[in-house]
Amino acid sequence: MLRLVYPVILSGGTGSRLWPLSRANYPKQFLVLGSAPGEALSLFQETVKRVGGAGFAPPLVIGNGEHRFIIAEQLRAMNVTAERIVLEPVGRNTAPAVAAAALILEQVDRDAVMLVLPSDHVIGRRQRFREAVDTGKSAISGGNLVTFSIAPTDPETGYGYIRRGAPLEGVEGCFRVDRFIEKPDAAKAAAMLKEGGYDWNSGMFLFSVRGYLDELERLHPRIVAACRAAVTEAEEDPDFLRLGARAFTGAESLSVDYAVMEHTDKAVTIPADLGWSDLGSWSALWEISKRDGDGNVLNGDAMAIDTRDSYIHSEGRLVAVVGLEGVVVVASDDAVLVVGMDKSQAVKQAVARLEKAGRGECLQPPKVHRPWGNYQSIDAGSRFQVKHIMVNPGSKLSLQMHHHRSEHWVVVSGRATVTRGEEIFVLEENQSTFLPVGVRHSLENKEQVPLSIIEVQSGDYLGEDDIVRFEDRYGRTEEENQSPADTLGRQTRR
Repeated sequence: MLRLVYPVILSGGTGSRLWPLSRANYPKQFLVLGSAPGEALSLFQETVKRVGGAGFAPPLVIGNGEHRFIIAEQLRAMNVTAERIVLEPVGRNTAPAVAAAALILEQVDRDAVMLVLPSDHVIGRRQRFREAVDTGKSAISGGNLVTFSIAPTDPETGYGYIRRGAPLEGVEGCFRVDRFIEKPDAAKAAAMLKEGGYDWNSGMFLFSVRGYLDELERLHPRIVAACRAAVTEAEEDPDFLRLGARAFTGAESLSVDYAVMEHTDKAVTIPADLGWSDLGSWSALWEISKRDGDGNVLNGDAMAIDTRDSYIHSEGRLVAVVGLEGVVVVASDDAVLVVGMDKSQAVKQAVARLEKAGRGECLQPPKVHRPWGNYQSIDAGSRFQVKHIMVNPGSKLSLQMHHHRSEHWVVVSGRATVTRGEEIFVLEENQSTFLPVGVRHSLENKEQVPLSIIEVQSGDYLGEDDIVRFEDRYGRTEEENQSPADTLGRQTRR
């Protein structure tokens, strides 16, 4: 009988080092970066595809509640039904997240084998990845905990390392873990590479449900107790499983490595050349991208003159770079990043400063994704804002009202079904309507093609928290009307 592997996809990261494309509410795992030619899949979708087909159960995804509709939509676009989409009320690092996943899978299959994967990695050699997983299945007997390590190609200082110990008896290509090494300086990394026997720590794991839970309970029993309570108290609807907030918040925030792998005698490693990258910086993305004869990567409306070994990306407007070497230039609609390639790991410092200043550019991309479609601000000023709204076929915005603003809607393409007070009517292309302050209204696309709307808002306050929802098919009415958002979050609702 074929023993299924249950993929557990961790999707809670924020990817701050790839700002300004990656934002807290739309992080790098949901972006199309490093996708195979012609596929145009996000990193998250690439991860899901990697563990599809024979031998794999449907994936269990565990992520941030803010990303729930993005996760659901990207799975739907692939025609993939997850085992569960589990929502963390707060981030508590990977050890509690994996514990919660293990406790959930235990209810499905007590002997389940878990393949734990970050959602934002690139793996270029898929067949070798599957071969490594097969080796791992042979290595977990006796409660062994497998970590997949990566054959190093250079003395990288941005990764932790694993030193291989003795070969694991009976499993070719698998070794006992001698020790874990924190991110080294350049000299130590070069020395380890020269000595041999050291590999990069990938953060990917394979173990049985019981193997992981038993070791975590031995080492950190309070984490297991908190996660067990969070699963018991979880609230489930047709789409998501929400872990109990009180219990999960009480779990200590530790990674799988710190909590278990560095302290167990059951850790084994399978080194593999997988064409792997964690895309932890713009320089890492430059490394895996196709470069021109001058070593440049040019994306979008980008131009390079007398420029070498650089990454230049434009989301819209022309970006011209002249006479530079080893730089990263990334222009989105609302921000521009310029950084030396060798300093690209430090982009997170700019994000931290934006967060401290309360700047929305660290939180939300210009195009805001919603379960019904998306919207993008075109222009804004004193007492006005103009947005482009796209509504997916068959989707509907909540029935809502505003206390401080009125709105004008103009249909650019498609056919809009509009609720305005007691009226329900249809707007065709080039037709418009006015929605006064305080009037209940909704927008629906009953057609088979996307609906494009230009919305002009005017009033004394235009924040997205000026919404009172009365009906919402996506379950946002109760949670948003009862839970006030923080300052940045107020700019993200619809």
